[in-house]
Amino acid sequence: MDNGQPNIVLVMADQMAAPFLSPWGGPAITPAIDRLAAEGMVFESTYSNSPLCAPARFAMMSGQLNSRIGAYDNAAEFRSDTPTFAHYLRSAGYQTSLIGKMHFVGADQLHGFEERLTTDIYPADFGWTPDWSDPTGRADWWFHNLDSVTYAGIADASNQLDYDDDVGHHAIRKLRDLARTNDERPFMMTVSFTHPHDPYVARQQFWDLYDHDAIPMPLVSRDDLATIDPHSERLEHVMCADITEVTDEQIRTARHAYLANCSYVDHWIGRLIETIEHHGLGDDTIIVFTADHGDMLGERGLWYKMSFFEHSARIPLVVSAPGRFASGRSATLTSLLDIAPTLLDLAGIDLTATCDELDGHSVVPQLTGAADDGDRLVQGEYLGEGAVAPIFMLRRGNLKFVHSEPDGSQLFDLAADPAELNNRAGDPAMAVTVEAFRDEMATLWDPDAVHADVLASQARRQTVDQALRQGRFASWDFQPSTDAASMYMRNHLDLNEVESGRRSER
Repeated sequence: MDNGQPNIVLVMADQMAAPFLSPWGGPAITPAIDRLAAEGMVFESTYSNSPLCAPARFAMMSGQLNSRIGAYDNAAEFRSDTPTFAHYLRSAGYQTSLIGKMHFVGADQLHGFEERLTTDIYPADFGWTPDWSDPTGRADWWFHNLDSVTYAGIADASNQLDYDDDVGHHAIRKLRDLARTNDERPFMMTVSFTHPHDPYVARQQFWDLYDHDAIPMPLVSRDDLATIDPHSERLEHVMCADITEVTDEQIRTARHAYLANCSYVDHWIGRLIETIEHHGLGDDTIIVFTADHGDMLGERGLWYKMSFFEHSARIPLVVSAPGRFASGRSATLTSLLDIAPTLLDLAGIDLTATCDELDGHSVVPQLTGAADDGDRLVQGEYLGEGAVAPIFMLRRGNLKFVHSEPDGSQLFDLAADPAELNNRAGDPAMAVTVEAFRDEMATLWDPDAVHADVLASQARRQTVDQALRQGRFASWDFQPSTDAASMYMRNHLDLNEVESGRRSER
């Protein structure tokens, strides 16, 4: 490109935990991700700032904490007046497109993307609003249960597979269109798959990559824990783990399917890379790979996400641009909040104009050889179902601090205690450290104000949702449109121009 702006492809997986991927020491068979890691910069400790699908993505797109923008949970509106990286990049001359899941809630289903090629897999309305005023209640029609575990196995098709097949198809087609377009703008394309998100069912070809008997079981089982923290106890209720008996074989089968679905996503990533290279876009295209959150996958007897334990909150992040940036590994702590400033920085956008709005930091300095930032702080907050008040997380160095007023504090030294079995918040030797984290938390947030805001938002959304379900229902879900009158060959077009313009020699 004449202006030197690179193309950017952001590839997202859903519920893909870094500890299960080979660049982070895990058992998943993912040659395409491994290639990105070998050719790019691997960030060893990256966190979801809110380990739940929609709020994690809202934080990523805006570069702002969820409590700042009112996007608390899977049914909280992502407001149209919140700038996203798609807005900034589009203003800077990029064509922006979204293919796949982003779980936007509200009437705005684009949020700066010029084009969206698929609908979302989950609803865009307020129906999934949590109710902190009823902590023991269950919304059975949308709450998790353990059917994904007890019915895990092999399937040729599923709701999730249908969706990701569609995402992959449209992404490949879009890359081919970009390779033969007359539009000289650089492109930013987000491709977002819903796997390896539950249900844990996988196609035979990916299942067969693994030896079932060799599938690793949880490092820490529920039986290994004499006691559990209050939030984990609530999560057991949210996901019916308190009333569902799960056998070791069911756990192994679910984990087998999860790893197979990591390989399924990797298959599509491999096809994306192949298409980029085949059409001569490789030298001008930066690929960023990440996920919205992880999956406990039976660790500590928990499944899915919704907590700040490592398997739920720690996610992959790789930035791959061979020939533009060096490859390697970075120990700098990072999070989804860093995606927006990084994309802007890669595009040459002056961050000083937006720095007051962004809670994250660009990782471009690490890509260009800067030393790891050992003092980097990662902030997290969980405001969804299973909580009864805001849950805050701070990670600095080897220490992770988690606090909620009703639950108390947790402090883990991840270097000495990677399984997070020893809560040192009550250790007299750590009293000064705990107090410092609490003071820092109180400086970064007003916990009482956040709590009040979340409760008020839940009440408003419940009122609106109940009203909108009476009479004629008007959906906010994105409806992809196709202009068939302008597709392929039509009689208002010149056949010679159509054929020559759609042909690609590569």
